[in-house]
Amino acid sequence: MPETLVLLHGFGGTHRAWDPVLPELDRERYNPLVPDLRGHGTKAGVRPISFDGCVSDVLAAAPREFVLCGYSLGGRVAQHVALAAPDRVSRLVLVATSAGIEAEEDRAARRAEDEAFASDLEQMTIEEYADRWQAQPLFAGTPPEAARWWRADLLRNDPVALADALRGIGAGDMEPLWDRLRTLTMPVTVVVGGRDEKFAAWAARYREVLPQAEVVVVDGAGHGLPREAPREVAAAIQGAGA
Repeated sequence: MPETLVLLHGFGGTHRAWDPVLPELDRERYNPLVPDLRGHGTKAGVRPISFDGCVSDVLAAAPREFVLCGYSLGGRVAQHVALAAPDRVSRLVLVATSAGIEAEEDRAARRAEDEAFASDLEQMTIEEYADRWQAQPLFAGTPPEAARWWRADLLRNDPVALADALRGIGAGDMEPLWDRLRTLTMPVTVVVGGRDEKFAAWAARYREVLPQAEVVVVDGAGHGLPREAPREVAAAIQGAGA
């Protein structure tokens, strides 16, 4: 019987962010469950937008035991889920994500950046948001076809809801989880793009706190792994714990 595979999308996306990956999965092995996170897509109006709320949604939707994979923001949520219910997560796959900003000074600076962007978001159209989000240096080098597909997913959101999400589950709002991760015993795979220098550094940090973790580097890919390298992401998911 196939295992349930819960896939959590990144900030500003929806469950459709996983569309390029789904055809690459072995359906005899996995039954994908692909929810929207609070403040996004079909859950744009669900409040409060918090990590605890997102954890509750995932655990309510998932069966007793499941494989869990999260990308970027979804990876941060996935870590909260794994820590809240480690007996239910059989394997954990973290794609282009981190366990939080460790220095309080840096975290405070990120909170200020997030609040400024959230305030801007409340005045934007969704098209203006998509333009600004895609223009970030983090996403430089995204292949044109991946960028077109990604933009279509960004446009499925509401900018005011995204502003609330940024305030509730943004990187600046999240207390770091690095020390707590040491308690996890399930197999963990960390996936990062070869061009994604910022998150490659986080991958090295995962090696320190999770010595059982496998780190997979996807050569030539940037931060947008599910849309840039869906076959490689699927292979990393299916190789996890094998």
